Amino acid sequence: MLGIAIRVLRRRDMAEEAVHDAFLRVYDNAASFDPARGSAKAWIYTIVRNRALNILRGEARTDLVDDFEPMGIEDEGDDPETIVSRMSDARSLKRCLELLAADRRKLILLAYTHGLTHGEIAGKLGMPLGTVKSWIRRSLISLRECLA
Repeated sequence: MLGIAIRVLRRRDMAEEAVHDAFLRVYDNAASFDPARGSAKAWIYTIVRNRALNILRGEARTDLVDDFEPMGIEDEGDDPETIVSRMSDARSLKRCLELLAADRRKLILLAYTHGLTHGEIAGKLGMPLGTVKSWIRRSLISLRECLA
C-alpha cells in the first residue's frame, strides 16, 4: 500500500498520510464492501490510490465518487436540456447556454444543475477527466463573456 502511495506522491511523509487516511476510510466503509465487485485487496488498493491522487491534486475531498465506480452513477432528475427549457426567469443565461455546443452545454448543466463533480461527469459520459475539465472551463469563459 505504501509503495503505491509513494509512486503517486513521490514523498514518503505524504504517502504515509495517504495510507493512514485510506485505512480510516476502509474501516469506516467496511460494510459497503461488495465481494461480487472484486477482491478486498483490490478495493483497498483503489482507496489508497484514490486518496494519494487526491492529495496530489490538493483536493479536500477523499474521492471523486462515493462507490469508486464512476460508471455506476445513475441519472437522477430531468435531462439537462429539459432544465434549460424551464429557465424562464433567466433569459440571458438561457440564451448564452443555447449558444454553446450541445455536448459542452450538457457538461455545464450536469455540473451546475445536477451537482456532479468533474470526475463523476467523466465517468458518467465515458470521457477523459482532463477533457471534461477543459471543456467546462472554456464553456464557463464563453458564458461569462456572453453575459458581460
